[in-house]
Amino acid sequence: MNFFKARIILLFAAVVLLLGPGCSRFLSNSFQEEFVESDETYQRALTQIEYPDVEDIDEGDTIGTQMPATVSSPGTPEYWDLSLQEAVKMALQSSKVLGDVGGVALNTPAGVHTKYDAAITEADPRYGVPGALSAYDTTLSASTYFEKNDKALNNVFFGGGTRLLRQDAMVVQAQLTKRAMTGTEFTLRDYIDYDANNSPGNQFPHAYQNNIEMEFRHPLMQGGGISFNQIAGPSGTPGVINGVIIARINTDISLGEFEIAVRDMVSDVENAYWDLYFGYRDLDAKIMARDSALETWRRIHALYVNGRRGGEAEKEAQAREQYFRYQAEVENALSGRLLNGTHTNNGSQGGTFQSNHGVYIAERRLRMLMGLPINDGRLIRPADEPSLAKVEFNWEETLVESLERRPEIRRQRWQIKKRELELEANKNFLKPELDLIGRYRWRGFGKNFLAEGSNVGEFDGALNSLFDGNLQEWQMGIELSVPLGKRQAHAAMRQAELMLARDRAILHEQERAIVQSLSNAISDVDRAYAVLQTTFNRRHAARQEVAAVEAAYESDNATLDLLLEAQRRQAEADGSYYRSLVEYSLAIKNVQFEKGSLLAYNNIYLAEGGWPEKAYMDAAERERLRGHVRKIADAPEYTGALSQGVYPQLLTPGEVPTEPMQPTPQTVEPTPEPVTDNFTPPPVPGVTQGTSGNPEFIQAIDFDESPGAEKSIQNLEGTARENEGEVYFTPQSMVPPGPESGLQPNASAAGFSALTATEPQEGAVRLPTQNQPEAGVPLSVVPDTTPTLRSARQNQTLKFPLKEHSGSQDPFKNYRNAGPRWEPVPIPEAKQRNLNDFSGEVKRFPLKESN
Repeated sequence: MNFFKARIILLFAAVVLLLGPGCSRFLSNSFQEEFVESDETYQRALTQIEYPDVEDIDEGDTIGTQMPATVSSPGTPEYWDLSLQEAVKMALQSSKVLGDVGGVALNTPAGVHTKYDAAITEADPRYGVPGALSAYDTTLSASTYFEKNDKALNNVFFGGGTRLLRQDAMVVQAQLTKRAMTGTEFTLRDYIDYDANNSPGNQFPHAYQNNIEMEFRHPLMQGGGISFNQIAGPSGTPGVINGVIIARINTDISLGEFEIAVRDMVSDVENAYWDLYFGYRDLDAKIMARDSALETWRRIHALYVNGRRGGEAEKEAQAREQYFRYQAEVENALSGRLLNGTHTNNGSQGGTFQSNHGVYIAERRLRMLMGLPINDGRLIRPADEPSLAKVEFNWEETLVESLERRPEIRRQRWQIKKRELELEANKNFLKPELDLIGRYRWRGFGKNFLAEGSNVGEFDGALNSLFDGNLQEWQMGIELSVPLGKRQAHAAMRQAELMLARDRAILHEQERAIVQSLSNAISDVDRAYAVLQTTFNRRHAARQEVAAVEAAYESDNATLDLLLEAQRRQAEADGSYYRSLVEYSLAIKNVQFEKGSLLAYNNIYLAEGGWPEKAYMDAAERERLRGHVRKIADAPEYTGALSQGVYPQLLTPGEVPTEPMQPTPQTVEPTPEPVTDNFTPPPVPGVTQGTSGNPEFIQAIDFDESPGAEKSIQNLEGTARENEGEVYFTPQSMVPPGPESGLQPNASAAGFSALTATEPQEGAVRLPTQNQPEAGVPLSVVPDTTPTLRSARQNQTLKFPLKEHSGSQDPFKNYRNAGPRWEPVPIPEAKQRNLNDFSGEVKRFPLKESN
């Protein structure tokens, strides 16, 4: 009967194995057709593209985005006057992806830098600091096994006197294992064994054994020592180096990469800001040229209608063609073309100026970098003007500063330090494994686990016998293991040496590249300033030429060709001047970029974020529970030098910190006093100035032109009229459009309101500030008075003559009906002295007679 049951069980097991993973190969086609009608079902299921089921996160700036502004958009947009400092601050507060230029996040999302990268590297369970420290965590392991044995034995000796052994057994084991920083492994183990069998040789029908033992294994050669374990960790494989110090260096490298990403983002924000500034100024120049061409066309068309001299058909067509040419350029300057703007690593490390010649596209690009909604019904307008001060950098100081402050150099030096430590750790694997092993054991034996009562026999309880301490054992020994040849250890050494040599060569090449880039940047500052002077003279001469040719044309002493050509050259001169102005500002920024001081130049400090409030509460509670613990010995630590101390982020060259710098976000900076004529500006790193306090290369320039030199323009309104529903000028008409008398910007059109820097509106972007005097106050009302390297340079810059006070100057105020000019105002005596000295020595900027 038992034989029959065994055969049934074996047959059932065979059927299960055959119909398991490969059961489909044994099914007939007719059996498959009962489930699937045809193979099309399989093909359709396999070729379908499915959409993942993930949680949708809408931050409110994607789905609800408004329609973008276009050339044909009616009405007057609402302007948002934004300073460069506010743009950088908003970008740092709002952007989670740092400097996404060119759609990197969309095309290669793994290659973008985010604000989470450093924290991700720190929390890496394989190569991060917590992962490396986990190798020294105490490990608790426990197991319990129950066993029922019923077997026949051929030998009476092995059965304890019986040939049919029946046994009930239980084994309980628990141990704590801890690895020390010296490489020593400690183990505390408890072993409980229960055995009940029918052996006639047993003293008791059942018995317990309880053993407690302590064990240590200390490496004497390979794997031993505090330095090795802090560098390599408990790894026993050559080439696998991942200790606490290496994990920390990985974090420092990621912090360097994070600083590089932040610096590039700040540089790209400033590039986009000046691109937008040039877009507005280029649009002004195009509108002015178009209006001049329109006025010329109107006059010639009037002569053409009356049949008078000067109104010939070819002249009327020539004037009309020039008007339409500039009208197309106005439309392109307003909207822009889809080209890459100025960004880092575009010709130079900081970025070579490459504007897309369009207000709308440049404005959307700036919003993208700032992390703001792409379209919100307003139009950002730069509130800052480029500096006209001549800046010269001391080459020796700048060179030393660039080789010390560049985050790429600091990151590569951390990499070299990592390679040096890896080489030092790999030397340890050339030693043989020689371990000192020690073990001490307490034994307990009894028929019960615990015997109760006052009169307990010697083996009545295993736990009682254990505490008596009558059964004790110890063991001491040495274990040796060494691979003959050590080819893996020698290969790891050779690779570590080559990796160190490679990283040192890369560092040298990086230094050479920085010297080249710094040389180009400083040379470009001098070139941009010289071109700025030249283009200003060209612009001034072009305007004088237009005025002279117009007067000659009115008196029949010049042809129409000369007049139209003079107007075209004036438009090109205006665009070239504003281009050189932006190029000079970017050239100064690029020197700060190459020096590694761009973040300090913008008063940006990198620091670790605060912990959650619950973490501080838990730390305080744990400290209270610890009590006053007596300090026995210092914790072992790496004795070698890893770093040179805290990196001074906001120090100028030559200053030595007395203590490690810490961020003080709660400190209220004092309000600087007004700048007077005798004000001595603070020193700027790398900028040469006179010993008397007056800058040598900083000059003021009077940009005043003669009245009427620039006509009133209607910025952003030249392509549509508010009172008429038809197009501005139809191609079929041969009649020039009439003058728009009394046209003024409609501030209430389309529900928008004008936004100035002194009167912020409700729609202004509000940012939370720690020292904000009143809740809800926009950022533009609370200026940041923190002194920066940028403000120090600007304090030395005698800019355009200001009217009354500096806060009232708004270069883009009433932008629709004001041309690209500055109002003539009285010049202070100190500035007049600089003007006279400058004009007498250089004679490059044509200056008017002083009033």
